[in-house]
Amino acid sequence: MSRIGKLPVNLPQGVTVNVGDTNVVSVKGPLGELTQEVHKDIKVEVVGSELIITRPSDTKSHKSLHGLYRALIHNMVVGVSEGYKKELELVGVGYRAEAKGQNLEMSLGYSHDINVLLPEEVKVETKTERRANPIITLTSIDKQLIGHVAAKIRSLRPPEPYKGKGIKFVGEQLRRKAGKSASV
Repeated sequence: MSRIGKLPVNLPQGVTVNVGDTNVVSVKGPLGELTQEVHKDIKVEVVGSELIITRPSDTKSHKSLHGLYRALIHNMVVGVSEGYKKELELVGVGYRAEAKGQNLEMSLGYSHDINVLLPEEVKVETKTERRANPIITLTSIDKQLIGHVAAKIRSLRPPEPYKGKGIKFVGEQLRRKAGKSASV
């Protein structure tokens, strides 16, 4: 269950980790800073250019927390060093998207336009080319936040299974259904 927890987290050049007395881990890198509170039983220590996470016993709850916090800290290290990016594609006639600062304005086939106010930590760009579907690109250092925002945008018009119209992730494979068959 906790094979992931046993792996050390490698710290790239320019990333520093500070473990506070109250089990708050803060990771600082070239793109920004993230913090995560860790359960009191899980011990985090920096050894050279690696981060080691240890657990006190082999109980099921400690094993699951061990893997969880190792994955969360690894995501923080990758986020502050490289960042995360999600791309959404709007499939449908007349669907469009336009970014105005932190406000994303979309036309998704409803009788009104939809405005989504994004958090400050998430940067948004839109790209619209002729004869191509509009693309929304989200970038952030926080993997949890960018996933939540992308899922929220996708839920405004999820792809339907017959024609594939809606908002989908770039590269996402949709299960398509056959339409009505003509009766003889």
